[in-house]
Amino acid sequence: MILLTSSTFAMLGLSEPILHALAAQRFQTPTPIQAAAIPPVLAGHDLLGVAQTGTGKTAAFALPILQHLAAARIRARPFCTRALILAPTRELALQIESAIRSFAAGQPISTCIILGGVGRRPQEDRMRRGPDIVVGTPGRIRDLMNTRHLRLDQVTHFVLDEADRMLDLGFIRDIRHIVAALPERRQSLLFSATMPREVSQLGGSFLNNPHRVEIAPEIRTPEKIEQHVHFVQAAQKRALLTQLLDDPKLERVIVFTRTKRGANTVCEHLVGADIDAEALHGNKSQSAREKSLERFRSGRARVLVATDIASRGIDVSGISHVINFDLPVEPDSYVHRIGRTARAGKSGIAISFCDPAERSSLRAIERAAGATLLPANAAPDLIVKPKQQRRRRPFRPTRAAA
Repeated sequence: MILLTSSTFAMLGLSEPILHALAAQRFQTPTPIQAAAIPPVLAGHDLLGVAQTGTGKTAAFALPILQHLAAARIRARPFCTRALILAPTRELALQIESAIRSFAAGQPISTCIILGGVGRRPQEDRMRRGPDIVVGTPGRIRDLMNTRHLRLDQVTHFVLDEADRMLDLGFIRDIRHIVAALPERRQSLLFSATMPREVSQLGGSFLNNPHRVEIAPEIRTPEKIEQHVHFVQAAQKRALLTQLLDDPKLERVIVFTRTKRGANTVCEHLVGADIDAEALHGNKSQSAREKSLERFRSGRARVLVATDIASRGIDVSGISHVINFDLPVEPDSYVHRIGRTARAGKSGIAISFCDPAERSSLRAIERAAGATLLPANAAPDLIVKPKQQRRRRPFRPTRAAA
């Protein structure tokens, strides 16, 4: 275990040009993920980082990569790149590329953004000049690889960001295809907000003795959300869901399931019960996801049945209820889910179904959130009783043994 106490970026070993760029943007104190990740990445180690969105992960991988590329003084050949960064959505890819350009101010480092949904020709022309860093989404990256407008044989640095969202969006085949084309000698970094088994297995397939850095999330449930729990057998969940939706007070509802297959099954059940519902998960095409979301946003569909693909980054106003048909394994996913309601100062209601096999997940959620969810029939007001706030343990990043 390494305990880092650095309080400035200069103490992390960053070069003067990067420090000047950070100072120009008034970056003064590194965040915990930056303080923990930058030194081992600068030292050339692979890294597995677990931290929430908004904790400064982009700088944690971009700053040391920029320093490595500047020191190497090698130009990328046409249609090649020296660093490849994969992001799950166009919005995040654009954000990462913009941040890298600001961090690289004053240095001869070029970038290229590769996204679907826009014309290919400008991206192909940009790749012709051999950018140092390519940031993109897996689908379009693979498209350009197939047409030889993007070659990966010169890549020295590879980053997979938001890996859990990548899997939710169904990019696993694209990712494996891209990783297979990378040179064996490279530095690889994986970042994820959560670390389910699938993400851990993916990291194990391409990371080489990685340092592990984990920043514990600060979990806070919104104050204006009433939180209920129904203890129910798994086989009775669909009947209970239909019964609850008989109440017109459930005006616009997101129902979360753990799996894509479960989302389809629940959605089909609701449609069979004459309830307007749409499914949203990673196995649906981008156009199908947008269509489902638009029907829900416009009110033509009253219910959206989704995996955790909808727990972050999707903002639909007026959601009255969130129902956890399946409890999430990770407590922070629960907070992301129920945060879809009670937005813009409004109140909302979160209802969770808990079968006997999910009791441990419920206890983990209650411990992390500092609240006890009362059974729906335990009290007429169905509120969440807050527990006394616990003192948080000091930050102690860890790394995997070499």
